[in-house]
Amino acid sequence: MAEIVYPPVIGAALTMFKVLGMKIDIEGAENVPTTGGAVLVSNHISYLDFIFAGFAARPSRRLVRFMAKKEVFDHRISGPLMRGMHHIPVDRAEGAGAYIAALKALKAGEVVGVFAEATISRSFTVKDIKNGAVRMAAATNVPLVPISLWGTQRLWTKGRPRKIVQRNIPVTISIGEPMRPQRREDMDAATAELHRRLSELVDKAQRSYPDDGSGTWWQPAHLGGTAPTPEEAAAMDEAERKERENRGDD
Repeated sequence: MAEIVYPPVIGAALTMFKVLGMKIDIEGAENVPTTGGAVLVSNHISYLDFIFAGFAARPSRRLVRFMAKKEVFDHRISGPLMRGMHHIPVDRAEGAGAYIAALKALKAGEVVGVFAEATISRSFTVKDIKNGAVRMAAATNVPLVPISLWGTQRLWTKGRPRKIVQRNIPVTISIGEPMRPQRREDMDAATAELHRRLSELVDKAQRSYPDDGSGTWWQPAHLGGTAPTPEEAAAMDEAERKERENRGDD
């Protein structure tokens, strides 16, 4: 397919990283295959995560087609960009269509990016994840590659002011060893293993991060930060869901 939009967007992102003096550390880039289909599964802590999760595939010279909620495609600014980069819209009311589109892309040798938690984690720990990514990898016999992001929450996350133009912010991108789920495998067990691997990658990135997050909002509570605990974050998410329902957004 023609790539008219994606390369300039990558170029703009690289320029932004350079201007802001962003310190990006990529670990395990060799785990992203250089050819053929693959499912990349990342934790989700920032509205900018698709940029950095996609950056994980840059050393392998791959472009990632992210699955993202339909509302992003409907936006007058982000919509044309998302469609131009051939990302995959997810309609919560008709999820089967997005799943089929992702399978088609994987069978065509594309790399599909998934945020299996579905929404941003306010606690900055890995939330419960859905089994769609595992099922897609198993159905198409492609590797499932876990990715952890850390530091991106400091730029723009849920419930905090947007501070995209901060300088010298470290960002850690860690890519784990691929999983190879099979069709006859227990999908719930494979999803639990994916959750374990993601959590392990995230925890390692948090503990080795160059900036001390003690007492800060962007550090998880169990590591001395003031972010909500997973239980508090779940309660906040539930309150937000009910508010959306009351507004008729769902």
